[in-house]
Amino acid sequence: MRILLPPSETKRSGGRPRPLDIAGLALPSLAPQREAVVDALIALSADPAIAQRVLGLSDRQLGEIEHNRMLRTAPTMAAIDRYTGVLYDALDSAGLDQAARRWLGRHALIHSAPFGPVGALDPIPVYRLAAGASLPGLAALRRHWSAPISAALSDADFVLDLRSEAYVALGPVPASVPAVYVRVVTGTGRALNHFNKRAKGELVRALAETRPRVKSMRALLTWADARGIALREASGPGVLELVVETE
Repeated sequence: MRILLPPSETKRSGGRPRPLDIAGLALPSLAPQREAVVDALIALSADPAIAQRVLGLSDRQLGEIEHNRMLRTAPTMAAIDRYTGVLYDALDSAGLDQAARRWLGRHALIHSAPFGPVGALDPIPVYRLAAGASLPGLAALRRHWSAPISAALSDADFVLDLRSEAYVALGPVPASVPAVYVRVVTGTGRALNHFNKRAKGELVRALAETRPRVKSMRALLTWADARGIALREASGPGVLELVVETE
């Protein structure tokens, strides 16, 4: 099973003094696309005024440009620890034991805009780039990433897709790969926003703690039922609903 997670705009600073190793990231076939985006971000950072406009930064966020300028030399940390926010707070990677973290390293990919999907334990630096950005000298990210990412995912036996629509567009799961997309809803079927991220983080944590062998939607539903997780088939093909209670 491959779990595809969205990134987060907020990130933890710092890390080990070990520079980005593009060749060492998961899905190594994406190295040329990764190199191109990193080069474009570094070049963009040479002109802070243009970078601010392209990246949609406020005056208080101008320090993000320096993060992009230092992409190749900045400290790195495991992607699962780098990201913060509602989903990653609920996943609480720091609170997982080593077996759970290793399982995430083998099964979870976090879909970043500059690096594409990276392994949960792949070391990455702080960066600033959203899925909808268009970098000077580079095709729109959707055109740049879509076909290469789909090809890189083609050997997966089963995909649990927890990404937002913007990141699904950057790399659709090939039609040949069994996959399910998860939507978070209330008991009445109403879709949720804030609770959406928290519920997905809690789902991934439960998977990492129990480390099931899941290769189909039916196996995933069986696992969820045994754990008391309200996961059910939706009306659309390949879609599951994760039912949560709201306060």
